[in-house]
Amino acid sequence: MSLGEALGLYLTRVWGHPVTVEHLSRIPGGASRETYGFDAVDPKGRRRLILRRDPPASLIDTDRRVEFLAYASFHPRGVPTPEPVILEEGSDALDRPFFIMTRIDDAAAASPFTLDPYGAHAHDLGRQFFSILGQIAAPDPASLPIAAAARAPDVGVCGLSELDHWERELDKDELHPTPLGRAAIRRLRRRPPPPPHKRSVVHGDYRSGNFLHDGQGRIVAILDWEMAHIGDPLEDLAWAMDPLWGHFDSDRVAGLLPEVQARAHWEQASGLKVDEEALDWWRLFSALKGLVIWVSAGKEFREGGGIDPVLAFSSLYCGRRHELIIAERLEAALEAAA
Repeated sequence: MSLGEALGLYLTRVWGHPVTVEHLSRIPGGASRETYGFDAVDPKGRRRLILRRDPPASLIDTDRRVEFLAYASFHPRGVPTPEPVILEEGSDALDRPFFIMTRIDDAAAASPFTLDPYGAHAHDLGRQFFSILGQIAAPDPASLPIAAAARAPDVGVCGLSELDHWERELDKDELHPTPLGRAAIRRLRRRPPPPPHKRSVVHGDYRSGNFLHDGQGRIVAILDWEMAHIGDPLEDLAWAMDPLWGHFDSDRVAGLLPEVQARAHWEQASGLKVDEEALDWWRLFSALKGLVIWVSAGKEFREGGGIDPVLAFSSLYCGRRHELIIAERLEAALEAAA
């Protein structure tokens, strides 16, 4: 039985009336789940949907329930996200667990290889991008559905808890010594960040390339919540402003706005103020986290059977770029201490 036929039978059973799946097609990319677009056709009409299915093996180990509940937390609050439809944690229907959400058509994400992907719309998109990030940081996580599944360290150890997580990933996937990564870990442990003013939902991969826009200056969807958790909201801000996501533009973070404007939009929407010492810590952490992800990509390409050339490119180019960013930040820290 094909995947489309199995999916149609599953939806028929769940919705209680005949459902036919049409135009099922794999969407490339994604490190943690297989993604398919499809149409579900039934007597009520046609629904344009996305299937996110667990793969046999994953570059990044994530919890599908957390991702689903992230959409369930923010879609009703007006944050532009797909609407969550079904979470299936069993393996009987499609061999592996999965969830289904609505599909956003007639929108695109920016290519990382485009020098100026947003053109004249960069300012409007940047205002929305950092304001939406502030909206994600604003609510009390305990009031949201995601609190039932996301990891949530004590407020005083948000930074070190994340550092522990990514150091374990490096220990697991490192194929050869990573001296700059290890130096960053030592520096981050010696000088833990101040605790955040509050814990927030952290998207975990909030960056250019992970949102869809309509080509007319409007963000229509924030995607890829698979690394969501509860922690310091500055973690997301630092990641969003990491130089790797800048589309080779040194004057605008994420290829969108000057940093001072990006931070102002975030502060206004979140109701929070940026702690400079904490943000500096999270900037170095972001480069380390990126490096670990690229180390994992290299291991998957070399030993895990991954054939996607993006894995090799990420390991070589992105890994080297984050090593250079780490070196720059460590050198700056030494000069400031001298």
